[in-house]
Amino acid sequence: MLTLLGLGMILCFMYLIMTRRMSALVALTLIPVIFALIAYVLGFFFDSLSHIELQNLGEMMLDGVKKLAPTGVMLLFAILYFAIMIDTGLFDPSVKWILRLVKGDPLKVTLGTITLTLIVSLDGDGSTTYMICVAAMLPLYKRLGMSPLVMACLMMLASGIMNLTPWGGPTARAASALHVDPNDVFVPMIIPMLCSIAWLYFIGYMYGRMERKRLGIIELDVSHGDNIQISSNPEANRAHLRWFNALLTICLMICLVKGVLPMSILFMIALAIALVVNYKDINMQKDLVAHHAGSALNVVGIIFAAGIFTGILAGTGMVDSMSKELVAIIPQSMGPFLAPITAVLNMPLTFFMSNDAFYYGVLPVLSEAALHYGITPVEMARASIVGQPVHLLSPLVPSTYLLCGLAGIDLGQHQKFAIKWAIITCLVMMFAAIICGVFPFYSTLS
Repeated sequence: MLTLLGLGMILCFMYLIMTRRMSALVALTLIPVIFALIAYVLGFFFDSLSHIELQNLGEMMLDGVKKLAPTGVMLLFAILYFAIMIDTGLFDPSVKWILRLVKGDPLKVTLGTITLTLIVSLDGDGSTTYMICVAAMLPLYKRLGMSPLVMACLMMLASGIMNLTPWGGPTARAASALHVDPNDVFVPMIIPMLCSIAWLYFIGYMYGRMERKRLGIIELDVSHGDNIQISSNPEANRAHLRWFNALLTICLMICLVKGVLPMSILFMIALAIALVVNYKDINMQKDLVAHHAGSALNVVGIIFAAGIFTGILAGTGMVDSMSKELVAIIPQSMGPFLAPITAVLNMPLTFFMSNDAFYYGVLPVLSEAALHYGITPVEMARASIVGQPVHLLSPLVPSTYLLCGLAGIDLGQHQKFAIKWAIITCLVMMFAAIICGVFPFYSTLS
């Protein structure tokens, strides 16, 4: 019964947001509460639900929110920091340089989009990646008349591939869930990642050719880029402090990678320094923060709502029940194929549930079963991370809403356009991993 309720809750949630009958914030909050109440009522009739008590529901939700609170705080200050950096004009030179480089060629724009996203994604945070890359590339797409769906798709795929770095999230989760070294998981995956990147450039080349055929090569005035400003507030531009802001941002990225302090603390400190150095007027500091607070709070609100969703999924035991049922339905003959099965399952499961739910709920069960067939935990950890490009299309991923909001596209449009390319990219990575021996296609004890 728990399994049915869990699946019902996820499917109901997906239906409501994909049909735009509810916003993600409302659906993430109300749907799990409704299904938790249903589970409580059914507990009077089914023994499997008798452990769900009404007074514990609040604690479940609060636990989920607490787990995501650091992420919420980090995103709040990260969004504000990069918004302030955009206002200062930090990214204006990069836009001007790229505009001169591409010279109105859509093919060069798509390839440039991939390259820029791959580099920026090294920081491991999807939200900051999207903010920087969209700010840099969207003016070009608008100027040339190119589809922002193409831009969002390429950025999402590039971010999904680079998200496999040890500090990106899924690799660390898989390693900790199975008690293996993150580097042992990541290093063998470098070649499959490079194969996926090569495939991504092919997608970019294909769409670039299509857009070039549709739009042609537009002859842009050389001086056009000189008038480009990303910031919507000319008074906030601080061109004379650009080198300081660049150095501050580079130091911030290094500290993030090194893990000097928690990410939320680093962004809080960096934001405070940026405001003090760039804007001596306290009123201007307040005005700029207030100007960007709306977009920041929208993303943070969704994160905390997602905490309610995941908290009830975990607290009621729905995740555990679904993972056990999943293992139970796998035929005995399919056991030696558990590594590629896990790689394939990672795509739909991390789309419909959070990474935490999959890696800490489903993966340990699958790994325990795989041990009986000679598949090691580290191999299962590697197999479990190849579906991340699909995961980034999930409505449970906050950065997805940020990408769509910045690009000015609808979430449903983005999912419909990018889903096929995300699946193929994951399959390319999986087969490359199998060929390279990163994890076995078939394994059994002799």
